[in-house]
Amino acid sequence: MAHILRLSALAVLLLSACCWADSELQEEDTAEELSVSELSVSELLERANSHLSEFRSDNDPILIEGDIAIDSETERNADPCTSSGCKWGKASDGKVYVPYYIANHFSSREKAIITRGLESFSSFSCIRFRPSKSSDRDWLSIESKNGCYSFVGRRGGKQVVSLARSGCLYHGTVQHELLHALGFNHEQTRSDRDNHIKVLLQNVVSGMQHNFRKIATLNQGSPYDYNSVMQYHRYAFSKNKQPTMVPIPNANVSFGNAKEMSRNDIARLNTLYKCSSISAKRPPPTIGLVSRGVGVVLAQVEKVMAQEAEVEANRAVVGAQVAVVVARIAAVEAQVAAVEARVAVVEAQLAEVEA
Repeated sequence: MAHILRLSALAVLLLSACCWADSELQEEDTAEELSVSELSVSELLERANSHLSEFRSDNDPILIEGDIAIDSETERNADPCTSSGCKWGKASDGKVYVPYYIANHFSSREKAIITRGLESFSSFSCIRFRPSKSSDRDWLSIESKNGCYSFVGRRGGKQVVSLARSGCLYHGTVQHELLHALGFNHEQTRSDRDNHIKVLLQNVVSGMQHNFRKIATLNQGSPYDYNSVMQYHRYAFSKNKQPTMVPIPNANVSFGNAKEMSRNDIARLNTLYKCSSISAKRPPPTIGLVSRGVGVVLAQVEKVMAQEAEVEANRAVVGAQVAVVVARIAAVEAQVAAVEARVAVVEAQLAEVEA
């Protein structure tokens, strides 16, 4: 029995150590979740796509500007959206229906984040993302590939929008990639960007200079928007922690901090797709405040759901560890009982011999 007590004590110590380690990991994950929630869309994209070159396969598209997919090297210096048929077609009811399919490898919580991003467009534009049907010729296939990326504009057939489960599932990131799919490029590539942004190529990572190319964009008569969800942050692609972009004439202007679409993003979307004045109209202040409040609440719900999912996963791991320890204790106890039985038999035989 002394052996059993020692083994039981050891099992308790192992279990305590597992629970302590699990608690430490949970606190670290929660802290990381909170820090990530403070990042802008451009920072989230750079974080998620920072190591893609190490894991890129032959089936992955070429990426430019961090998250824009192209089919071949010949597209590096051409805007795919300048070709005919780039926009998604408008139906007779004035709505633009964009079919989509969400891959089954996403969890229900992850699908909810994606769906929220898709549905947000219907609240301020004539864009209506809807589930795809077998009769659809063109559709967006939302999948968890390597990183976050999208092609620009309608490409025809199945068109992948990658939202990697690790790093891309945030409301603003979903909106950013969907805007690419609708035909929009990054703000810093606008044809008039040199009037608003000075690019410091000397601070850009070698081989990444093409990410700051200008495009003959159609700016929809909208002003340059430092707060656009499509504007990258001050240190994007920096090799030395120095700025790669500086606003002009005022270098202290804040930019690249958006966490969701700005009013200018919404206005130019409505202009490009000729949405009705009702869709494009700025919402009354009260509605805007309510929508903003709902958005904040939903973001908090997403955060809580992520934390709950992590806790449940940790509980499952600890439960499995406990089950293993209990099984081992039972096995040891059985072995000890067998040994004791054998000892009893030997003692009985010795007693008979002595008699």
